[in-house]
Amino acid sequence: MRQTAYLTHPSFLLHDMGDGHPECPARLHAIDDQLIAQRIADFLYTVDAPRATTEQLERVHDSDYVKFIFQRAPQSGMVHVDHETLMNPHSLDAALHAAGASIAAVDLVLSGKVMNAFCAVRPPGHHAERDRAMGFCLFNNVAVGAGHALTDGGLERVAVLDFDVHHGNGSEHIFQGNDQVLYCSIYQHPFYPPLAPGMPAANIVRCPLPAGSDGEAYRRAILDVWIPQLQQFRPQMLLLSAGFDAHYLDPLADMRLTENDFEWITRTLVEFASEYCNGRLVSTLEGGYDLGALARSVCVHVKSLMGI
Repeated sequence: MRQTAYLTHPSFLLHDMGDGHPECPARLHAIDDQLIAQRIADFLYTVDAPRATTEQLERVHDSDYVKFIFQRAPQSGMVHVDHETLMNPHSLDAALHAAGASIAAVDLVLSGKVMNAFCAVRPPGHHAERDRAMGFCLFNNVAVGAGHALTDGGLERVAVLDFDVHHGNGSEHIFQGNDQVLYCSIYQHPFYPPLAPGMPAANIVRCPLPAGSDGEAYRRAILDVWIPQLQQFRPQMLLLSAGFDAHYLDPLADMRLTENDFEWITRTLVEFASEYCNGRLVSTLEGGYDLGALARSVCVHVKSLMGI
């Protein structure tokens, strides 16, 4: 069994965007309950996520944008930062700990204390652009972790691999043209969000799939596109934007994946990390909005990280 870190924080349960919002605290309750029921929780190296610092955020976000989020945080009630992304009085703290989880996970893996890590965080991050919040996201958690790995972590090349059903426009916006980062995304298309016009930079690998695509389509995209690009790039660490909203039960999308597909995706990426990255892999939660499907999918994902 591999030693796997599990990073989370109580503040994630206090960030709440209102009744009926799909990105809700119950998502993490469901995951925790499933890990306990499957008798996995006791074998994880559980860590309280620290806060990211302003300096760490500004490696991937504009300083004026970071200031805007701090200033927008309400003392009471809720405020919108885009039409579907809201902040309550606890949201800023949760967002700082969510970004900090990725940083701490990178440090744990690089130190050799654990082989890999899963960050069970809210709010998610991959839609947050360098200067814009959107899609339930305030700070780009995975991007913050990647920026940390390339600076304080001393790495020269990292890959960010995104299998959330929505394209990670924020991660693409942040990493576009950065030859130290390979960003690969499989996503439903056409769908939210609209893609930026024009061809992406050479370090951006888009794998759009039509609605109704199943696990076999994901397997082909990963084996035929991602793996050859990764072998050529030779990253020193993999960072996963782990969204589980391509599950066939998810209410916000139209893909046909099952828990077995997420298990295959995870094991394939863990095997690549073992061969090319000294096993270094950090996974961070993005989407997934059917509570049962999310909990079961995260459970097989974490078990695959652990090698069980």
